[in-house]
Amino acid sequence: MASDLVGSLPVVDLRACAASNSVERERVLDTVASSLEEFGFLVIDGHGLDRALISRVFSLTKALFELPAQTKAACCVPESLGNRGYVGLGGETALGAKVSDLKEFWHVGQERVPANGGAAYLPNVWPSTEALPNVSEDLLALYTCFEAVAERVLSVIEAALRLPRQHLSSMIVSGNSVLRLIHYPPLPPSVPDGAVRAAAHEDINLITLLVEGSSGGLELQRRDGSWMPVASLAGQIVVNVGDMLERVTNGRLRSTTHRVVNPVDARAPRYSIPFFVHPRPSVLLDPIVATNDARRFDPITADAFLTERLTAIRSQETPSP
Repeated sequence: MASDLVGSLPVVDLRACAASNSVERERVLDTVASSLEEFGFLVIDGHGLDRALISRVFSLTKALFELPAQTKAACCVPESLGNRGYVGLGGETALGAKVSDLKEFWHVGQERVPANGGAAYLPNVWPSTEALPNVSEDLLALYTCFEAVAERVLSVIEAALRLPRQHLSSMIVSGNSVLRLIHYPPLPPSVPDGAVRAAAHEDINLITLLVEGSSGGLELQRRDGSWMPVASLAGQIVVNVGDMLERVTNGRLRSTTHRVVNPVDARAPRYSIPFFVHPRPSVLLDPIVATNDARRFDPITADAFLTERLTAIRSQETPSP
């Protein structure tokens, strides 16, 4: 069965997208297009991501955030605008939000030099501790696996939207993608008014890949403004459209507002591992415009768009959580 429902989101087995049965393949591609147009979200299976590696990284994530505060603080990289290393509690506020998110996170980025002679990316930062001997090896291995899945997913989206082959997938070769490890700690005794684990926001990138979290809380906003929980089973990946892909498709695909709400049990922590798929900095985000469609977005490079958005976020006053 290539597709059924989990939390009202279609579940697509990527293996069916390469099926020799053209009728089945077209049915699956139609499901991909309709789900991303309606919800901006999709759940995928059959992606080939190593579940043993994911399990190791979840254990590693917990250990990372249990490191002493001084060790974590030494891995902050302010010049990256939060795109490398450690960002502590209160370090991120969604654009337009009045209070900071109740989370801390760690970013791992691309280590390869960008294609076409682009400037080198900022280096990754690893904790100087013997307690986590394989931290860089395992995180970079997962990063590489996520890149392969992202290329596969974008190829499927190309086919679903009837775009030229590699129109999207070629953008991310040596791209500026980011692996984020997130820790949502137990809620503090006094939660600031309006503070949640992750305030309502849209992602900046092309697509986001999210393996199952250690607990629930993710919700997407429907077109009518109501909120729908997003669920996935063990081994599945949630895919959502980011602002860059909305631009490239001239608004056909939705970059949907989503959030992570506070748990009923205030003592329950949550760990989450999203992969934010970005193009190379030099890629031009040029909207695909059909003959009779108006252009909704102006062309802009991925680097300029990302810098503009990160600067807007960081320019906000960041109150304590």
